[in-house]
Amino acid sequence: MAQRGIFVAPFGELADPHLLADLAKAAEAAGWDGFFLWDHIRYSPPELPVLDPWVALAAIAVATERVRIGPMVTPVSRRRPHKLARETATLDLLSRGRLILGIGLGSDNHGEFEDFEDVVEPRERAKLLDDGLDRLVEHWEEFRPVPVQQPRIPVWVAARYPKRKPLERARRWDGIFPIDLPGPEAVTELRAELPQDRPFEFVIQHDAGEDPRPWVDAGATWAVVKFGKEPTEAEVRAAIDG
Repeated sequence: MAQRGIFVAPFGELADPHLLADLAKAAEAAGWDGFFLWDHIRYSPPELPVLDPWVALAAIAVATERVRIGPMVTPVSRRRPHKLARETATLDLLSRGRLILGIGLGSDNHGEFEDFEDVVEPRERAKLLDDGLDRLVEHWEEFRPVPVQQPRIPVWVAARYPKRKPLERARRWDGIFPIDLPGPEAVTELRAELPQDRPFEFVIQHDAGEDPRPWVDAGATWAVVKFGKEPTEAEVRAAIDG
């Protein structure tokens, strides 16, 4: 049976850490397995409120006891690995071992990288991502306190179908979170190229009310309900209760 999650942008009406913590608590009470947040500095022109996901995830960690939590996904190219190591280890301790680290190149949405003088060129971001992940693991091992989860915090890698380069990266880690999948048959296709000899998570996103069973039957191990860039409290609560 696949795990079920809620996946929301902490934007607009949901740009309230108290509300996000309350929604995550409601999801946990309703039997959901995960509550995940988008990670952006700015998603559109500045009038759209945007929360820092890491501070919001800390609030969620305190408000819940069982659901897995994490950013989906954080662009490692704009993060300093040693700082990310401290943040993730602390959040793993705060949540008592429930953090999942979603990582990727990110997208330069509305100049989100360029305007803040972060690296823009995708190949350079990819190199920073891979180098940063290697350093992150080193820091998890050498810094004290170490994360609760051992040998390390699970890492899920973002991908965009049908590109294959992210699959090469994902094989080194613990799961993949692809977008733009044309249908469940793509899950079967990609699963054949991913690790078969160890636990490996395959995460799909679907609309609220959509039956995820065809995706699960094709090989998905997590099914997360997605919302738009300005989710409302009402629609998220309806999905949680549905």
